[in-house]
Amino acid sequence: MKNLLWYLVAGTRGGETRGKIIDLLRKKPSNSNKIAEILKFDYKTVKHHIKVLEKNNIITAINKGKYGAVYFLSEFMEQNIKTFDEIWVQFGKK
Repeated sequence: MKNLLWYLVAGTRGGETRGKIIDLLRKKPSNSNKIAEILKFDYKTVKHHIKVLEKNNIITAINKGKYGAVYFLSEFMEQNIKTFDEIWVQFGKK
């Protein structure tokens, strides 16, 4: 998990954006539109990063495929949140 998170958060160009989305969802599950609004990102950018995070089992959705799907951290991510915190601090974003 540590290697995956390093890659997703610190090892790629969009890592900071994904880290911000993870950090937001740990505090409050939200839909794509709300995430874009809170983080002041373009909606399409958020959708792209959500797709990457879902594919890697970092987040999960309720009502997926429907407008207004709500995203949460996956159980797998919840169990490894300390690893994310370590990376996020080293990345300089916490």
